[in-house]
Amino acid sequence: MSDPTNDERARELGVEFGSLAHQLDQHEYPATCEELVESYGRAVLQFQNGEQTLEEVLSLVPEEQFYSATEARTAIFSNVPEDAIGRKGYSDRTPPALGEQSEEADESF
Repeated sequence: MSDPTNDERARELGVEFGSLAHQLDQHEYPATCEELVESYGRAVLQFQNGEQTLEEVLSLVPEEQFYSATEARTAIFSNVPEDAIGRKGYSDRTPPALGEQSEEADESF
């Protein structure tokens, strides 16, 4: 049976890491961006609206050094394309997010 912790880490904030999640967790830190790209650069990160390799995502921060897997993930989340997040400004809470129009009438309690 699979470890649910690893399953949760394989998909975070709309980014599907797949086996890269475990590889980043097991990597020895500190590590440079170059080291991660050399080791895992061909790994594909999948998003709701596309995909990119780790190399493509981290190419925006080539001089970065990471002291943990959490820092590496943060860099990935910060550098994925805007369309990776799905509907920009979306919120499932009331009132509608900035720039969205509500289709429901305003309620008063």
